[in-house]
Amino acid sequence: MKTLFTKRLFTKGLIPLAAIITTSVADADSFKRIASWSTASNLPSGKEYKTETSAEIITVSKDGKTLIYSDSPLGGIGFIDIRNEAKPKAAGFLSLNGEPTSVSVSKKYVLAGINTSKSYTRPSGSLVTVDIKKQTIISQCELGGQPDSVAVSKDNKYVAIAIENERDEDLNDGALPQLPAGNLVIIPLSKGQPKCEQKKIVSLTNLAEVGATDPEPEFVDFNSNNEIVVTLQENNHIAIVDAKNGKVTSHFSAGSVNLENVDLKEERALTFAGTQKNRKREPDAVKWIDDDRFVTANEGDYEGGSRGFTIFNKQGNVLFDSGLDLEYRIAMAGHYPEKRSGNKGVEPEGLEVATFGKDTYIFVLAERSGIVGVYKDTGNKPEFIQLLPAGIAPEGAIAIPNRKLLVVANEKDLIEDKGPRSHVMLYKLGKGTAEYPHIESVMDGDRPIGWGALSGLVADETKAGILYAVNDSFYRSQPTIFTIDANQTPAKIIKATPIKRDGIPAQKLDMEGITTDGKGGFWIASEGRTGKLVPHAIFHVNAKGKIKKEISFPTELLAVEKRFGAEGITRIGDTLWIAIQRQWKDDPKNTVKLVSYNIKSKEWGAVRYPTEAAEKGWIGLSEVTAHGDYIYIIERDNQIGDKAKVKRLYRVSQNELTPSKLGSDLPVVKKELVRDFIPDLKKTNGYVTDKIEGFAIDVNDQGYAITDNDGVDDSSGETVFFSTGKM
Repeated sequence: MKTLFTKRLFTKGLIPLAAIITTSVADADSFKRIASWSTASNLPSGKEYKTETSAEIITVSKDGKTLIYSDSPLGGIGFIDIRNEAKPKAAGFLSLNGEPTSVSVSKKYVLAGINTSKSYTRPSGSLVTVDIKKQTIISQCELGGQPDSVAVSKDNKYVAIAIENERDEDLNDGALPQLPAGNLVIIPLSKGQPKCEQKKIVSLTNLAEVGATDPEPEFVDFNSNNEIVVTLQENNHIAIVDAKNGKVTSHFSAGSVNLENVDLKEERALTFAGTQKNRKREPDAVKWIDDDRFVTANEGDYEGGSRGFTIFNKQGNVLFDSGLDLEYRIAMAGHYPEKRSGNKGVEPEGLEVATFGKDTYIFVLAERSGIVGVYKDTGNKPEFIQLLPAGIAPEGAIAIPNRKLLVVANEKDLIEDKGPRSHVMLYKLGKGTAEYPHIESVMDGDRPIGWGALSGLVADETKAGILYAVNDSFYRSQPTIFTIDANQTPAKIIKATPIKRDGIPAQKLDMEGITTDGKGGFWIASEGRTGKLVPHAIFHVNAKGKIKKEISFPTELLAVEKRFGAEGITRIGDTLWIAIQRQWKDDPKNTVKLVSYNIKSKEWGAVRYPTEAAEKGWIGLSEVTAHGDYIYIIERDNQIGDKAKVKRLYRVSQNELTPSKLGSDLPVVKKELVRDFIPDLKKTNGYVTDKIEGFAIDVNDQGYAITDNDGVDDSSGETVFFSTGKM
């Protein structure tokens, strides 16, 4: 896949300030997600399903058939059988009586770093050797400090462990130094097992300009010459160490960059208008590309984070810096984590580098964005290939080139919030263009159109494949109508029209539905909540986004209000129909209201709609769309993954829509099942998402559906967009 990327560069920072990114659709190799596996399926016997579990760092057995991951919350390592790569199976869990921080394979063993520290000032840890087949502990080496990353050399002669001895971020605002200092431990291996008595402790003090007396090594990796590259993240420093003698052969600052046109405020808007001068890279993960070059993921921690990745040689020269290329691409895919703007943006944290056939790929894991950026090494500027959806908080990755596989572990487990569990996701390299994202924005001058949390959807009245969507209250400072061209693959957000009142972005809106007014403008339904200063209302907006009229819900309706209000709006002639998401006080069980408002007579009315009975949680409405002789309604539960049962499209004949006065005995309409969306949502080979919230039918009778990604807040950030074909 070829990429055209036009950019201006700062002389020092090599950071693109303006970018126009286009991607060809020519046939090429790409990675496609083939399976998602939940760590909850590997809970040890006796552990309840609600027990927190996680996959953080992941590795693979030498035969490529067994994955092994570190599980910090459970205090052990898990095993996954991937002999059938499309159907991973739980293969056991081993408790290690501590907090595993990293895993790496040496012959038939997995070596795990275990943190046993009692406090920040009394760090301790060990390296545990486990027989992979027998899942038994073979030996244990005391490390004298708190381990982080563990790496085994390619020839299985050495293991390196970064002893971080991490700082207390609440002490003196996390300022360095905070002793004891970290170091690097190198242990020779014999037949795959560590020779503990021969370990070398490599001092890394007095190398860095930042916190020289308190190095905090973060990540390690070997090249084929048994040189170790180690990042000192908080110290913004990198060292090269000879594993044979434990000597530091070179070291240098990771440097800094000037960032321009970045989002720095957590104001529930995507602005990309800020500047950061001399922003330290503070790299986390590091991987060798060859024996001279390596790549860093510049997450930042203490005082920095450059939001991208950098290729260095071992003399410390910067050969390439991604600048904002990755961050902008992530934003264009709807994965930008607005709640992290004040910190480190998309937060590139994890890395994998592997050669598949003749091509070497760099995989950059953006932790807070739920995505992996894939680039191909060219020896010069890497070629962007694609973005991969990766669950919540992708942390570790391992490539299995002989099986054309990439595996990503995402550590976040939201069981306490009834959200998605931690997952391991598998991708396979094959022919064909990338399948994700399904929808992406274009550049608006020198910065991307930021978007997310799409809810209501409506089709243009005359143009096939042109749709309009609104974002919900997650972006409460930036209510927007997005114009989508679904005639392209992926679909393109080609325009963002801000909703304004008196010339400024409108506040106190929770836009959940949109429909056309027949005159080039729109009617928008806002979900309200009395007492929260967010009114239940519908808004008339012109083509430029200016609010022309606000119509509040009538007192008869508000008298029976409960939480969860308008979730969709459609127009039939002069009548607006508003879908109320859930049952209110006067609704019989398993019914909700479809509320009507006549634009000319200003009369309100309603009918009742019968919902399915929820097995767990609740079931409500998410959208209403008029087309032909029917209105189409999305009915969904609030469940995810295997627990999701109801994600459906129903239709109701418009002949049924004879509203009665509010407060009276409302007629109940009859519904007809049109489509079960769960098979559509499973096609991505991820877990079934919660919120399918938008549906529209265009002038050529093509249906389109879209999910709400919750603004990438405790969400994978995935937006599933697809056509349902002729309706």
